[in-house]
Amino acid sequence: MTALLDLRHVASPAVRDLLHLVNRPDFDRAQQQIERLGGCTEPVRLTGHTTTVDTTTGEVLRSYSTTEEPTGSLLTACGNRRSSRCPACSRLYAADTYHLIRAGLTGGKTVPDTVRTHPRVFATLTAPSFGPVHNRPDTRPCRCGTRHEPTDPLLGTPLDPATYDYAGAVLFNAHASALWARFTTYLRRELAVRLGLTQKAARAVLRVSFAKVAEYQKRGLVHFHAVIRLDGPDGTSQPPPPYATAAVLTDAVRAAAARVRVTVDSDAIGERELVWGEQLDVREIAAFGTDAEITDQAVAAYVAKYATKSADASGTLDRALFCRPCQGHGATLLPHGTPLPCTTCDGTGQARPLPRLAVARHVRQMIRTCWELGKLPEFADLKLWKWAHMLGFRGHFSTKSRSYSTTLGALRATRRAWRTEQARAHADLPEPDPDTTLVVGHWTYLGSGYSPGAALLAAAVWHRRELERQLAAEGGC
Repeated sequence: MTALLDLRHVASPAVRDLLHLVNRPDFDRAQQQIERLGGCTEPVRLTGHTTTVDTTTGEVLRSYSTTEEPTGSLLTACGNRRSSRCPACSRLYAADTYHLIRAGLTGGKTVPDTVRTHPRVFATLTAPSFGPVHNRPDTRPCRCGTRHEPTDPLLGTPLDPATYDYAGAVLFNAHASALWARFTTYLRRELAVRLGLTQKAARAVLRVSFAKVAEYQKRGLVHFHAVIRLDGPDGTSQPPPPYATAAVLTDAVRAAAARVRVTVDSDAIGERELVWGEQLDVREIAAFGTDAEITDQAVAAYVAKYATKSADASGTLDRALFCRPCQGHGATLLPHGTPLPCTTCDGTGQARPLPRLAVARHVRQMIRTCWELGKLPEFADLKLWKWAHMLGFRGHFSTKSRSYSTTLGALRATRRAWRTEQARAHADLPEPDPDTTLVVGHWTYLGSGYSPGAALLAAAVWHRRELERQLAAEGGC
C-alpha cells in the first residue's frame, strides 16, 4: 500500500486517475465499456434510462439506467470519419465504405451478383490550375529547378504566391459539389446523344448509378474519385441494353466533364468561370481475378481509403474555426463543455482579425481568402466563414446515387442488430416479441471524451487491436 501511495504521489494526473479507476470495485464494467468502443478517442457520454414493457400484461421485462454505471453515464462511439480525429471510428467508416462500394461492383448486401456484368468505369475529376505550383514531374525537375523529395513541404505550394489565384481556388472548392451535380446532368444527356435516343427514351432503358469520394490534393484543392455504372431502368437488378457499353460510358464521361461550367460574378473579384481540370482520368473497371490494375477490389479499397481523409491531408484543420450556433457571432464550446469567446467575432457581429494558425503558409492564405470572401454579401450563401477550415469545400466527402448499392445506415443497422443479438445471447435473455413488447427510454447528452485515466485505457485498446490486425495481415496469428 505504501508503494502504491508513493506511485500515486509521483505519477502524472492521468496515471493517478487510472490507478483510481483500476481500484474501483466496478472497474470491470468500466473496462467493458471502453473495450466495446474499440479505441474510440472521443466517445459521447449519455445519461438516461430505458425500460422494456410487456404491453399485454404491463410487466416490466427489463430496465436499465446509467446510474448503475461506474461513471454515471453510457459511452457510445463518436462515429467520426476523420482519421485525424478518431482512428478507430475512421477505420470502421472506411470498412463500411469499402463494403458499400464493393457491393455496387460485385454484388452482395441486397445487390445481385449480376451487377458485375454492367458497364462501369473509375473516373477522377480534378481541379484546374490557378497558378504554377511546386511538383514532381516524371522526367524533369520542377519549374523551380529542384527535384523535390516526396515529403518536401514545398510540394503543392505556389511558385509565386503573389500571382496565385487564391480567390479562384477557394471558389472552386466551394462550388465543387455544384460542378459534380452539373456533370451528372450532362452525363445523362451525353449518353442519350451517343445512343441516338431522346433523354426521355434513354431514361426508359438505362440508369446512371455512381458512388464518389472527395480527396484533397497537396495544393489544397478537392478532386473527386467516382465509380460510375450503367444499369437498366430498374437499377441493379436489370442490365442496361447491350449497346450501352463501357466505351460509350467512357466517351460520355469525357464529353460531360468538358461541358461543365459554373459562372461566379462579383464586383470585388470580377467574373470567374469554374470548370474541371484538364487531367481527367477514366478507366474501365475489370472483374476481380483478372490481371488488370483497376479491379473491383482495388477500386473499393482505394475509394474507402480516401473516404476517411479530409483537409487534414493537405495540412489544414479538422475543426471549425468558430462557433456553430452563430457561425461567427457569439460563443463557442470546447469538446468538454468549457465556454470560450468566439474566435472570429467579438459578439456583436464584427469580425476579429484571423487568428494565427499552426498551418503551412499556403493553407493559411487559403483560409484567409475564405475569410475575406466570406465578408462579401454575394458569397453569403457559400458560408465561407463556416467552412474556412475546409478551405471552402462544404460538400459531403462520400456520396452515392440512390440505386448504386446499400447504404451506410443499413450496414450500421445490421451491425447494431448483430451486437444486440450477441449481448442477448450472452445474457441468456429470450427473444422479445415486437408485437407485445414496448421499449421506452429517455437519453440526455452529457458531454464527450474520457477522463484522463480512461483515455489511457482507450489508447491501450486501440494499440492492441492495431497490433492484432497487423499480425493477422502478416499471417502471424
